Amino acid sequence: MSFCALGAGGYAGAQEHVRCNAAAQHKPEASVGYEARAAHRVYSFESMKKLINHPHHVVRESLEGFALVHADLVRVSFDPVFVVRRDAPVRGKVGVISGGGSGHEPMHAGYVGQGMLDAAVPGEVFTSPTPDQIEAATQSVNGGAGVLHIVKNYTGDILNFEMAAELCQAQGVEAHAVVINDDVAVENSLYTAGRRGVGATVLAEKICGAAAERGYPLKNLAALCARVNDNARTMGMALTSCTVPAAGKPTFELGADEMEMGIGIHGEPGRQRMPIEPVHNIVTRMVETILGDLPVSGGNSVIAMVNGMGGTPLMELYGAYRELEHMLKARGIVIARKLVGNYITSLDMAGCSITLLRGDDELISLWDDPVLTPALRWGA
Repeated sequence: MSFCALGAGGYAGAQEHVRCNAAAQHKPEASVGYEARAAHRVYSFESMKKLINHPHHVVRESLEGFALVHADLVRVSFDPVFVVRRDAPVRGKVGVISGGGSGHEPMHAGYVGQGMLDAAVPGEVFTSPTPDQIEAATQSVNGGAGVLHIVKNYTGDILNFEMAAELCQAQGVEAHAVVINDDVAVENSLYTAGRRGVGATVLAEKICGAAAERGYPLKNLAALCARVNDNARTMGMALTSCTVPAAGKPTFELGADEMEMGIGIHGEPGRQRMPIEPVHNIVTRMVETILGDLPVSGGNSVIAMVNGMGGTPLMELYGAYRELEHMLKARGIVIARKLVGNYITSLDMAGCSITLLRGDDELISLWDDPVLTPALRWGA
């Protein structure tokens, strides 16, 4: 059974190429071998510079490369498309699944493996995966203890995960969804009802993946995921737009001296466009917005993530982290654990986001548990 995907709704230009995922993935050209596809590559690169063969093949070919590089950790299904940990299903363990449009790598496929996700379901670029993809991924990790769906708050993602959960439950597989909505920049957008789901997704996947490895039952795991979401806030900013391969041009325009505060991970508008400032001022604006919404104060501990949007040098991200730690230390807030790098991106966008999760002994202990995935690993 195949369903047409409801787009995640990341940006206006993307809607021009949103189409049925199943149709795109099952058309004859997509199902033939490497040599046959190569013979059909005719594409003009006059409008953008990307290391691709053709916009219609970029997700498929990326996943093929991913499967070759990480064959020791994951298996990749191409009909329907999903990525699953190599030893799935793990009997007696709750399966943990997330997914969404491609273009945010390493999220989500990069987090499949021991101590994190059991499966990830990638859609086309900035387009939700289809219900049949999600259903197949859910079935593939069902070890008899149910499956947790971690879903970012985008309309297409929510509807398609809900439909997949109904299909699974009709076949006796218990599936429970928790929605992540940690973005403090805007309350509603063109593509969401309520706040967008962004950086806290990565933290929830790590913490819930660890709890599932410990044997948490589905009900407790869902409550834990909701607690992570309730205690996490994220704010992002952009120095440049991203360029979606199928669109062939930047999603939006920023002047040479402009930045946008509160940008979404698909290029959705933020809360303010303004002249660019030193990183100290930028991080101050982001931290003040987060702390104005997150119930954290002096003496509390946090897990902090400074995340690149895909086109920002690591050197600059470390500079942003320096500002973040100085600001939190001045407020008596302790950074118990930290991540700096590209963890939830927006293709080639230059910019960053900051995520703070108010920690406690349980959350920090789960964070420290071993993890072995393509993109995140320690202790394993």
